[in-house]
Amino acid sequence: MITKLENMNKDVADKIYTVFQNSYQVEAQLIGTLNFPPLSRGVKDIENSINEFYGFIVDGCLAAVVEIAVENKHLEINSLTVDPKYFRKGIASKLMRFILDGFDATKITVETAVVNEPAIILYKKHGFVEFKRWTPSHGIEKIAMRKQFDN
Repeated sequence: MITKLENMNKDVADKIYTVFQNSYQVEAQLIGTLNFPPLSRGVKDIENSINEFYGFIVDGCLAAVVEIAVENKHLEINSLTVDPKYFRKGIASKLMRFILDGFDATKITVETAVVNEPAIILYKKHGFVEFKRWTPSHGIEKIAMRKQFDN
């Protein structure tokens, strides 16, 4: 089940933080870095975020989180994380389908590390195409992808 998460609530922010930490630790290992910026994000940062958070709940547990920002008809996926306990169960695809079907957007964008092949495969599977590559100051090469709609 997918539900909107009230990130301003400390208990909810704690749960989001836990999923983020568990997932981003795996991603940092995949990338081969100890300095992975998403791992430095704290509970207060999540509580104070103006973005929207949606969670995938399995047996009462928060298994995955997608964080989005919507401005006009442009939707940006800021984070799509699945707790490693729930990897390979199709949850990320279900969250993607929720985003693609549930919002009136003309364009959706997302960024990830170039070496994050599982994420890139997921986005391509849902019709995203690469439009940019760059290396920010933290040194992890990134890719930006987008999906455009005709509406």
